[in-house]
Amino acid sequence: MDTNNLKNSKEKEKKPISHKKIIIAVVMICIAFFGSFLAYFVLQVALNTEAPIVIVVSGSMEPSIREGDLLFVMGTNPEYIKIGTAEDKNGDVIVFDARGLWAGAPEEPIVHRVVDKYLEGDTWYFRTKGDANSLPDQIPVPESRIIGVVIGGIPYIGWVKIVLTEYGLLIPLLVIISAFLVISIIRDIFQGDDEDRKKNNDKNQEDFEKQPPKTNKIN
Repeated sequence: MDTNNLKNSKEKEKKPISHKKIIIAVVMICIAFFGSFLAYFVLQVALNTEAPIVIVVSGSMEPSIREGDLLFVMGTNPEYIKIGTAEDKNGDVIVFDARGLWAGAPEEPIVHRVVDKYLEGDTWYFRTKGDANSLPDQIPVPESRIIGVVIGGIPYIGWVKIVLTEYGLLIPLLVIISAFLVISIIRDIFQGDDEDRKKNNDKNQEDFEKQPPKTNKIN
């Protein structure tokens, strides 16, 4: 083999990963890490609420809404929230923050149905009740505590988060998944770079073999 071609081939084999591929890897890792946050932010803007997705953690709304259901929530003008009766269960289902409203109120947002509302000054207040509860909630909910109105949901899918959170496995699992994702992206970048080098080396070999043999001239 010609020494110049051999030298060029070795130099290409030792060529470091290009800056372009490093940038691509960084961008892909950032998308992997922050893509879900971006999607959540888009939902916040589109549905006009700080919590567009909630997971039901109690059975107070059964059978219409069950524990473990994932719900989609939309921010709504309090004036347009529909009231109904506890018997007919035809009022809007709202999600609200009850922390501090009454003793023993849960830390998680509550998902209950509106059975009445009234205007006091410039503020709307809502009386709520879980479909499975015998009594309405203790204190009317002011409009400032309302996160939004339930507009749909996916049954039982929230159980994954409930179980993982209960056993303290949510954060470790997210770390493991993120690590595997980063490793996979970096591996793909290196493999792609190795394949490019192999193609270049094969091309150089083919070009060299196509060259006519050199002959020494005799004067």
